Amino acid sequence: MNSKDKINFIVNWIKNYTKSINKQPVSLIIGVSGGVDSALTSTLCAKTGLKTIAISMPIKQNPSQHNLSLRHLEYLKKNFDNVDTKIIDLDNIFKSFESTMKEFDNELAYANSRSRLRMVTLYQVAQSNNGIVVGTGNKVEDFGVGFYTKYGDGGVDISPIADCSKSDVWDLAREIGVIKDIIDAAPTDGLWDDSRNDENQLGLSYKQLEEAMENKNSQYYKKYEAIRGPNLHKMKPIPVCEFPRD
Repeated sequence: MNSKDKINFIVNWIKNYTKSINKQPVSLIIGVSGGVDSALTSTLCAKTGLKTIAISMPIKQNPSQHNLSLRHLEYLKKNFDNVDTKIIDLDNIFKSFESTMKEFDNELAYANSRSRLRMVTLYQVAQSNNGIVVGTGNKVEDFGVGFYTKYGDGGVDISPIADCSKSDVWDLAREIGVIKDIIDAAPTDGLWDDSRNDENQLGLSYKQLEEAMENKNSQYYKKYEAIRGPNLHKMKPIPVCEFPRD
């Protein structure tokens, strides 16, 4: 399947899913970060023709990342009549949260809380617009190394690109017309005050992770497994205490 066919397949999959559920949603709600995953996914949503609400939610955001998100919102608004764009600044809410939780100061926890605050925001918008929240995770993040926040960016209703490798994402983004600066930008989760990117955090590039996922003999496989192991709890169903059956 070439890139154009994959794009059409995903667009049709989204439309068919919205028709298949009992309470049919009338809108697709998606967060736009300035990264290629959310840029691609929001454009796929826009191409469905369904009302799409694309939202930038800055929290102590790196200016270059925020600028890319604003440029993508402008691109969507210019090219799709069914897209509504929003900028919801969560800085003050997050600062209040930090102040309230100062007894439990932890950098990683605060980083994940940024993602969870954005999830809460997306669901507030979704429920007020009879919509569903659209995830932006790719196959490497969601099913490879678990590089996402549990009940944060992992808290979604559908995941249209979760069967796409990062290489697929880049290919589809080029095909669909995502802004080149977004495609070329170093992937980052945007959850930190500094400029660390995904490769800084993971210790492997996405190309290396993809190789390890596909080949157990890869020189990167051991490192891949070391990253994946602690995150398996995100990818597995929640453990349930079950009584023995007679």
